[in-house]
Amino acid sequence: MGAGDKIIRWYYAWFMRIVRFESHGQIHTGELTDEGSARVIEGDLFGAFGVSDRVLPIQRLLAPIIPVDILCIGMNYREHAVETGSTVPKHPMLFIKGSNTLNHPGAPIYIPRLSDQIDYECELAIVIGRSGKYIPREQAMDYVLGYTCANDVSSRDWQRNKDLGGGQYARGKSFDGFCPLGPCIVTRDEVPQPNDLRIRTLLNGQVMQDHTTADMIFDIPTLIQSLSSTMSLRAGSVILTGTPQGVGFARKPPVFMKAGDTVVVEIEKIGRLENPVVAEGR
Repeated sequence: MGAGDKIIRWYYAWFMRIVRFESHGQIHTGELTDEGSARVIEGDLFGAFGVSDRVLPIQRLLAPIIPVDILCIGMNYREHAVETGSTVPKHPMLFIKGSNTLNHPGAPIYIPRLSDQIDYECELAIVIGRSGKYIPREQAMDYVLGYTCANDVSSRDWQRNKDLGGGQYARGKSFDGFCPLGPCIVTRDEVPQPNDLRIRTLLNGQVMQDHTTADMIFDIPTLIQSLSSTMSLRAGSVILTGTPQGVGFARKPPVFMKAGDTVVVEIEKIGRLENPVVAEGR
């Protein structure tokens, strides 16, 4: 904190919109005050922290968290399973995206040199607020800090075509910048019914996905209980909870993102995550 700054409130992370941003050449975490500024947060976001009286302009909005793990659930919407001709899973299907995939609001999603089947996937992301293992379903929500928007960008040819050396979920979903997050973390008390939210993807203004998180096969407490049964969920982890129907590869004809596009993920009560699509330099 600078000279004269003071803590005006202490929190355990409730009823807030938390952003990470660049201002005057430094990166800060803050409580969003309006679209263009934030009060600086001091302390541990995953413990006790304080909100100072210092308000700074948001000169560049960043992903609201640098996740320690990016855990992803495949095939978690009933109607998405139908559109892909897949069997509804009996248990949550886990895959993991690399840390290199993290991307920011407004930052470009690059079409990589070795793929031209780049797909969008709007997803509700859970931010884990404290570490735990063997978490009972009835206690699962106590481990949630909040929620943000995610785009689980996917290379379908590398995910599905084994002749490419692909045919692997993690490989097809872990190209650089394939996990935009943002614009903020909305703390859990502001979203009392996370499995009852409208969720959409817009590509160049056209609605491609428009559904509700109520269609999830496994709700949020079930996902936390299941994942923590075999691995420690670490504070600062992000769980991508799956995507609804309307993905590009399942359309007839398929629709893939291309350079010059703009893709937007919108989730009720959470916000709007927008990214341009750009060709990777050759």
